[in-house]
Amino acid sequence: MGLSSAVLWSVVPFAVFYAVQVIRGQREGRTDVIPKHKERVVILGASSGIGRAIAHQYASREAAVVIVGRRETMLEEVRAECDALGAPIALQIVADFTVPEDLVRVRNVVERELGGLDTLIISAGVSALQPLVTGVAQAVKIKGEYAIGEPTLGGIQRAKEIASKAVASNYIGPLISAATFIPMLELTSHWPAVVLISSVASVIPAPTRSIYASTKSASLILFQSLSIEHPLVQFSHILPATVEGDFRAGAVDGGGVREDLKGALDRNTVAKECLKAVDNGTKVVWLPKMMRIGHLLYWLMPSIVEGVAAKKYNFTP
Repeated sequence: MGLSSAVLWSVVPFAVFYAVQVIRGQREGRTDVIPKHKERVVILGASSGIGRAIAHQYASREAAVVIVGRRETMLEEVRAECDALGAPIALQIVADFTVPEDLVRVRNVVERELGGLDTLIISAGVSALQPLVTGVAQAVKIKGEYAIGEPTLGGIQRAKEIASKAVASNYIGPLISAATFIPMLELTSHWPAVVLISSVASVIPAPTRSIYASTKSASLILFQSLSIEHPLVQFSHILPATVEGDFRAGAVDGGGVREDLKGALDRNTVAKECLKAVDNGTKVVWLPKMMRIGHLLYWLMPSIVEGVAAKKYNFTP
């Protein structure tokens, strides 16, 4: 290959990239098609944390919001906050997103009160903070540094029960939410969008997070597949690192917080990035952005990333 040909082929990728940006710039944006004050939003898991912050963000731009959660008192607080922030419609529905009957009830309310849906936010989920064998299954070390006694039948049953709870909230809930609302989104919105609040832990493994990470990973790959099955729906997957708040306090395994929460992400920052992803059509959002490098490094130098993860979570085998 001559020098001129080599130069040409080195320029082609940049030319293609530039052309794509020009086309995107000329195309209508989502907020041109669905003005902010006309957007209809359902937030599953809106009573606290990131979901609550997202409800505030949508209310402040005068979208119609439907806040869904299991804790009625907290939902009442969120609805009052949304009213004060300017939401023209703020509906609260007490429901468990792992129960099909509850989700159908939510869908019926949305259809009756809003006439359809533009944006579905899935923010509900649970944490699990213990190692599987020595924590959840309650096996104990018997001698030496690595020797571990066999867990009892009771310990193994406990592991199954705790994992089932995590699967229900972190995988089954998102799954039946998608099955319930995607058809409505496709039928009633000019630019339907779905946001899944996942976690960096779903793509970068960490000790003491084996149950949490695996269940979040399952829902992430589910929604990545759904984005191919439903090309008319815009999917955004949010992958935050550690976020401030009391999310870990309700861990299904009763585990305590092991990592230093200093420097944790602000939930309002995460919420703003979620709305930005919906408005701009961003497929994957890493928070902080440098975490995408960590994901790449895991495949190039896994032992280094594993060592960093063990240090972050104060874990010693």
